[in-house]
Amino acid sequence: MIAIQTKYLPCTNYKPSRIKAFTENGHSCTISYDYALSDAKLHFKAVKAMVERYKLDWDIKRMTYGGVKGGYVFTFPCSVVEA
Repeated sequence: MIAIQTKYLPCTNYKPSRIKAFTENGHSCTISYDYALSDAKLHFKAVKAMVERYKLDWDIKRMTYGGVKGGYVFTFPCSVVEA
């Protein structure tokens, strides 16, 4: 299963607020905070930017997500645990 985590990075003296998307295998991408978007859409925008940056062939159109402290985790719907 591939999981993409995102987190909010607050502004510093040198950089504005940002959103970072990253995976366990080292892919990452940071985008500027877009105040025009809702929280979930903003974090998903970071996921899309990461996929484009690394030219990954992942179909992210139907990703699922859930909130975690400071961000979200995005996964694919094919990763299902049968009870």
